[in-house]
Amino acid sequence: MTIEMRDPAMADILDPKAKLETVASNFLFLEGPIWHPTESHLTFSDIPGNEMFRLNKDGSVSSFRKPSNMGNGNTYDAQGRMLTCQHATSSLTRTEQDGSIVTLATHYNGKELNSPNDVVVRNDGMIYFTDPTYGRLDYFGLERDLEMGAQGVYCVSPDGKQLTQLADDFAQPNGLCFSLDHQTLYVNDTEHKHIRKFSIAKDGTVSGGDVWVDVTTGEGEGHPDGMKIDSLGNVYCTGPGGVHVITPQGKTLGVIRMKEFTANFAWGGDDLKDLYFTSSTSLYRIKVKTPGLPLF
Repeated sequence: MTIEMRDPAMADILDPKAKLETVASNFLFLEGPIWHPTESHLTFSDIPGNEMFRLNKDGSVSSFRKPSNMGNGNTYDAQGRMLTCQHATSSLTRTEQDGSIVTLATHYNGKELNSPNDVVVRNDGMIYFTDPTYGRLDYFGLERDLEMGAQGVYCVSPDGKQLTQLADDFAQPNGLCFSLDHQTLYVNDTEHKHIRKFSIAKDGTVSGGDVWVDVTTGEGEGHPDGMKIDSLGNVYCTGPGGVHVITPQGKTLGVIRMKEFTANFAWGGDDLKDLYFTSSTSLYRIKVKTPGLPLF
């Protein structure tokens, strides 16, 4: 079974008979998929492989960046510049249009960040990222001592000059995304297996942070990690068995069940109805009815 139906409305998201397609295999551990809406390619990270790959328009897969400093989460800003969280350097970087790489964040209050993990850009240009400790573990990063005393959530000003800590009370913050109006920030906690909900102020800071949804129900491997919203505002979050689809009201409609542990996903294709999954050793794809949102 590919789809676990918990509510009839899940059939509006994708056909219950939709088939999961294997696009590419033989990787180590995949993460960070992002679709370029005008060049029609998907870029994704192989963290322990220390390489980023690109699924091209013709269906071929090519190396995009090696070494990648064990890049993890990626996104694009409004100018189409790619932002990448790097485990090996504990940094957030931006790739400029000419291919040069600018470092946006490495330290907070004089202490090196743990290992930036995932990143999103708000409609006003403010950049938000999570900073758990996974990139200081062997295999998924470089094993080394921690300097920070917390696993936090941060924002970087659009000009890249100001780094602000928004929250420091997570066990392991991981995936994050905005509501459709960009007034709400969702952040999941892998260790606590839930999603928290924050309100965003005009200056980019946040308030609230109560637990919104627990992501614990279901059979199979998985925990909160990659998280995004579709064009209707439904929140998709990895969890037990695959990817859980949650309404803006917090009701889980169902689970897209995966063949192997899945860390992240992204919509692609000209109509943004191809849902790609970075699942450990393989890249998968399934056709959905409800499209995702372009990153720029």
